[in-house]
Amino acid sequence: MPHKTHKSEESKIYADKAQPKLKLTFFHPRYWLLWLIVGFWYVLILLPYPLLYKIGKGIGRLLLRLRPKIRIIDKRLKIAERNLELCFPNWTDSERKALIEANCESVGLAIIETGMAWFWPDWRINKWCKVTGIEHIKETLAKPQGIMFVGIHFLNLELGGRIIGLQTPGIGIYRPNDNPVWDYLQVRGRMRSNKFMINRKDVKQMIRSLEEAEIIWYGPDHDYGKRNSVFAPFFGVQHAATTLGTYILLKKTDSAVIAFTPKRLENGKGYEVIVSPPIQSFPTENELQTATKMNQLIEEQILLAPEQYMWLHRRFKTRPEGEADLYSK
Repeated sequence: MPHKTHKSEESKIYADKAQPKLKLTFFHPRYWLLWLIVGFWYVLILLPYPLLYKIGKGIGRLLLRLRPKIRIIDKRLKIAERNLELCFPNWTDSERKALIEANCESVGLAIIETGMAWFWPDWRINKWCKVTGIEHIKETLAKPQGIMFVGIHFLNLELGGRIIGLQTPGIGIYRPNDNPVWDYLQVRGRMRSNKFMINRKDVKQMIRSLEEAEIIWYGPDHDYGKRNSVFAPFFGVQHAATTLGTYILLKKTDSAVIAFTPKRLENGKGYEVIVSPPIQSFPTENELQTATKMNQLIEEQILLAPEQYMWLHRRFKTRPEGEADLYSK
């Protein structure tokens, strides 16, 4: 399918509407606590990065200690433990326990890293971050060709998106938040290095943007329910609900599939975002084949830094008809 290399009027209108707008109602007393927390968060991330790194790890270790006392923490960690049992059945208990502990530290660091992504100036981002493989993006856009930019839910994904966006801005896909103030903050933060944001339900605009040789940030690694999904293998689980979005977008557009992995370097040395070469001949003969290939790509990304992945969500909550709940007691 030929690309529309010039942005259409529809896309211009969409981009204008997507700009976050500060409203007077955001300062209603019901939102004061949120603004207070955000203010403290903003001041916190002004600290030097080596200190922020230690604070983030400390928050993560504190969450682990609070597990017996706070139900939501215990619930989420049980989900993470179950995910590891399902994905890596050959691992020992001690291996999974070590990864859970490291993952908790990553959760604490994610609080810091999201603030860095949303509030840091460009020079601070560039000081602590580097990109490997950026030429793959530039060469693809020069053809011109749209890019389905696969960025799975690593805990530092917000920062990874900011790092890449400083060099090649793209278009973010997101789920609007029910809290209007938080929605404003997340959209504003993500647009520090994005052109605009698209509601994840707006497939029409995604297709239009890919046809116009844009970069679409794409996260196909969560369980989005039975509707518009197919069950494909994922690590040790043979039937994982996997979005049909990949199949739909690739059938409608002649887009390249490029993966990127944001990795936190050890001992507070910063970050590296690894951009992989375009996947050659991504299969699109049928939905299952496409979903299976995408899950294989996701597995490869996760294994680059498994302790930094978001294991806290119920990846396998949707089951085929007749299969038992994998998270039931």
